[in-house]
Amino acid sequence: MALLRKINRVLLGLLVLMVCVLLHSTLLRASTRPTISDHRKHLSGAAQVSSVGASEVDNVVPVIICSSEEHMGATMATINSIISNTDASVFFYIVTLRDAVKLTRRYILKSKLKGIQYKILEFNPMVLKGKVKPDSSRPDLLHPLNFVRFYLPLLDISHKRVIYLDDDVIVQSDIKDLFNIKLKPGHAAAFATDCDLPSTHEMVRSIGMQTTYMGFLDYRKQEVRDLGINPRDCSFNPGVFVADMKEWKKQKITKQLEKWMEENFRQNIYSSAMAGGVATPPMLIVFHDKYTTLDPLWHVRHLGWSPDARYSDNFIQGAHLLHWNGPFKPWNYPAVHLDLWEKWFIPDPSGRFTLARPDSDS
Repeated sequence: MALLRKINRVLLGLLVLMVCVLLHSTLLRASTRPTISDHRKHLSGAAQVSSVGASEVDNVVPVIICSSEEHMGATMATINSIISNTDASVFFYIVTLRDAVKLTRRYILKSKLKGIQYKILEFNPMVLKGKVKPDSSRPDLLHPLNFVRFYLPLLDISHKRVIYLDDDVIVQSDIKDLFNIKLKPGHAAAFATDCDLPSTHEMVRSIGMQTTYMGFLDYRKQEVRDLGINPRDCSFNPGVFVADMKEWKKQKITKQLEKWMEENFRQNIYSSAMAGGVATPPMLIVFHDKYTTLDPLWHVRHLGWSPDARYSDNFIQGAHLLHWNGPFKPWNYPAVHLDLWEKWFIPDPSGRFTLARPDSDS
């Protein structure tokens, strides 16, 4: 009997030890896994809820947009332009870093945007460790939020389809028309190609912009040549796209993008100096010949690449969406087509985000 009790104590001790080991392992994985923290959203500026109901998921246009502390006023201008040009129910997933969560919420609640449907999500930059190296040519392009578009499944959004927008865009038409684009079978996303709009070609050439893969990838590297991508193939800009979340997950798009980020970290097959940003080349590689083409008027871009190269007024007024990609942003000065951006700007209630404009007295 004494022997049996001793055996039982030993077995109990082993069981406790196994539970402790399993618990430690689980906690370790949870603490090291890169996550996107969920902050409560406000519906109509009133009740706070933690998740979107099934009926909401089916009946809203979900838009993902980032909100950095430096560009917060730009994000709010984008949101304002969207809600002002549609009668659709739009739900905004606003992704930011921890230090800007309160600022983002305050900007919304103390401005005319207090009635929007939204959810604030915190992005953990640790997800990028070992994937992005410092680059002094355009450090702004290495901001962690530039890579949120790679990690859409980590946002834990219960929508079949989402729209992703950069924070330097203005929407001039009904966003539901963009949302309702028909994606081809097997395509995880829709982009506008850089060769799709003859009206933009003259300006693109005048500012020296690249429109092919040659301008983004280093074809001197064997890894790039092995891809079999013609360097003269048209590139695309990933600052505006529609994503099919089921296909994205099925094709493991995020894992593919990470693979090329890590490859570049080791081999330097592209750089921000060469490509105007390190967030575009992985998308170009992964989605080559595997995306649906957007109506080019839903992504009229390059407005931020020159302080004086302008589109014609007739053309720009007819565009559905304007994108100031490049260093000359419309909240700074100089920049082009400022009036089309500034009409949607909402002053920051905290006074942190201000417009840079020439002295009116000078």
